[in-house]
Amino acid sequence: MDKMTMFSYVDHTLLKPTATWDEIAVLCGEAVLHKTASVCIPPSYVKRVAEQYGDTLTVCTVVGFPLGYSITAAKVLETEAAIRDGASEIDMVINIGDVKNGDFDLVTAEIAALKHAAGDHILKVIIEACYLTETEKIRLCQCVTEAGADYIKTSTGFGTGGATLEDIALFKAHIGPNVKIKAAGGIRTVEDMEAFLTLGCARLGTSSAVKLLAGEETTGY
Repeated sequence: MDKMTMFSYVDHTLLKPTATWDEIAVLCGEAVLHKTASVCIPPSYVKRVAEQYGDTLTVCTVVGFPLGYSITAAKVLETEAAIRDGASEIDMVINIGDVKNGDFDLVTAEIAALKHAAGDHILKVIIEACYLTETEKIRLCQCVTEAGADYIKTSTGFGTGGATLEDIALFKAHIGPNVKIKAAGGIRTVEDMEAFLTLGCARLGTSSAVKLLAGEETTGY
């Protein structure tokens, strides 16, 4: 796969808590130059990025990030605010406590509420796979499908592990036909990117794509 095609799958990401406007502006410039799928940025920068780059960039942001245990009403308000500010895509974190309690109906209901708030905008559901059993991952594939979300996403990049090929294969076997897959966290080589895309990921979340596709390895999300 050529570099430009690979860039078209990338959510070019900067979510570290110390991110400055200057760093966000560099990220956006790189995304415009390389025609990435989107920039994934903190909610506090969405309005400014949308105003300055809205004609040339798709803006993605995060909700309930990174721990997921905000109440549903707060996540809905976050989603509505992000859409008003100019976000086109929302990456939400599920309530992992609900998963561990076996309350999968609550998980489904929350995803559905955020999809309703997002409307025609894309909703990606971060399940933070590193904390889950295989059975829980399978149940969450069903939750994401039933709730009508657009993507299932592996990780926040802030947990104890990132995307794995094993998880992508598991998702493929259990998501519905209208759900796509985003791999995120720990993507550190071009070979990683190629492997996830070959297995069927429709998006890659990484801060490293520009450096990687220029032939340099890096670390971090």
